[in-house]
Amino acid sequence: MRELDGTTFDAAIAAGPVVVDFWAPWCRPCRAIEPILAELESDVPVAVARVNIDEYPEIAARFDVFSIPTVMLFSGGEPRGAVVGARPRAAFERWLAEVLPAGELEGLAAQGQQDA
Repeated sequence: MRELDGTTFDAAIAAGPVVVDFWAPWCRPCRAIEPILAELESDVPVAVARVNIDEYPEIAARFDVFSIPTVMLFSGGEPRGAVVGARPRAAFERWLAEVLPAGELEGLAAQGQQDA
């Protein structure tokens, strides 16, 4: 999972669909979802990155991140949706199916059929 900072964040969210995990090292729920997000990154057609809100609070403030973990999908440089709090993998998969741009859904749907 790629670490984003003040110099890389804007380019990363402009590049294409990317899931960004707003987290902090002291946050136990953040650590709990880290392996889930890593699995999703290898299974769905979207990049996953994260921002340490303790080191880059200005990035979190730009997107009104008040609680962590907050996981946001960005597409075309704009936020498309967010999940706040720890959730099981299936919840993240359902959320991505709802918020990913239509062209990206095909890869997620194909993955779901393989898992069935």
